[in-house]
Amino acid sequence: MALEKVDTVVVGAGQAGIAASEHLSKNGTEHVVIERSRIAERWRTARWDSLVANGPAWHDRFPNLEFEGADPDSFVHKDAVADYFAAYAETFDAPIRCGVEVLSVERKDHQRGFLVRTDKGEIEASNVIVATGPFQHPAIPPIIEETAGLLQMHSSDYRNPDKLPAGNIMVVGAGSSGVQIADEIARSGRKVYLSVGPHDRPPRAYRGRDFVWWLGVLGKWNLQAQAPGTEHVTIAVSGARNGETIDFRNLANLGMTLVGRTESYDNGTLHFAHDLAENIARGDENYLSLLDEADAYVERNGLDLPEEPEARTFGANPDCIENPIFELNLKEAGITTVIWATGFRSDYSWLKLDIFDERGQPRHQRGVSGEPGIYFLGLPWLSGRGSSFIWGVWHDAKYVADHILIQQKYLEYKSKPERLQAVAE
Repeated sequence: MALEKVDTVVVGAGQAGIAASEHLSKNGTEHVVIERSRIAERWRTARWDSLVANGPAWHDRFPNLEFEGADPDSFVHKDAVADYFAAYAETFDAPIRCGVEVLSVERKDHQRGFLVRTDKGEIEASNVIVATGPFQHPAIPPIIEETAGLLQMHSSDYRNPDKLPAGNIMVVGAGSSGVQIADEIARSGRKVYLSVGPHDRPPRAYRGRDFVWWLGVLGKWNLQAQAPGTEHVTIAVSGARNGETIDFRNLANLGMTLVGRTESYDNGTLHFAHDLAENIARGDENYLSLLDEADAYVERNGLDLPEEPEARTFGANPDCIENPIFELNLKEAGITTVIWATGFRSDYSWLKLDIFDERGQPRHQRGVSGEPGIYFLGLPWLSGRGSSFIWGVWHDAKYVADHILIQQKYLEYKSKPERLQAVAE
């Protein structure tokens, strides 16, 4: 069978791959998108049942298509998000091949380009865009041994409270996933313990504007690097119940028990750091700092936005914050399930290229790697804070597609002797 040749192979048909395909198509760059499952598969099958987008519909979308039938200020259900990407791909007839898995990518010897091996054959490509995103393999820290007699699952495997076995629940991780899952389980009537580490917690909305609007007008989406020491700080924000500000005191008032960061496990007992009150206080500081900046922006620009003094009022700390527990015997607490909302790890073992740092992360600038022809899309902070959002991916993809086009123009250049030779032939 003849070896297939194409200018650019895009690996992954999620939001990053579809955005890349649109811009490549506009530039006239021949390409194919390889997807091992369905378009936007992770939105469909690697999220819990009730999940909605964390940003409002007017914001979390590509520029050229709105969510059909959705209120612009609503938070779209995950299935509608997946349908949106499938519909978007149809608007420009994206060359997507579903059900094809990329097995490896290797640089060709002594010539330009790469050999892309798939389970359906081999493709020779001048460029490869890795659009597999950051959510590749669930990361569960090796704290509780598998023989502990508990159900341990990652947040990507959680679906709804009814699918959990009887008993109480421990959720580890206070980012968006952990908070929303713990909240949903607690509201179902189950007893929940939530392990809270360092976090940011922006207001869902303030003075009549969603926090994504505030980040935009305050220039925070344009930040190109995280502040030192904040690389692993999670963000607690939710679109559930049409969007609400996360306040851990309110979760405790639902009957949830808050504990500090999970540190270790032995003889049936989990041990927690003595940092719960500090983590809550720092989250409050982050929240109030955004309110301060928003108020200053309103004053400086003379905007007519309603004041909201009550947004600065916090309730009293519940007992679990004032008198925290530092260890918990899981059996005595009736805990039968531990849900790890602890993020994901990347796996680039199929990329047989020397383009990774000591942590196994790709070396790149705005998605352009050190290996000519290899690009990355969909990674957090790829070009800035907005890279993790749908609209941010779209703009990152334009930069990468334009970079490929520029390189193509260089390679098409012919010197005068070469032009004369071509005419003679």
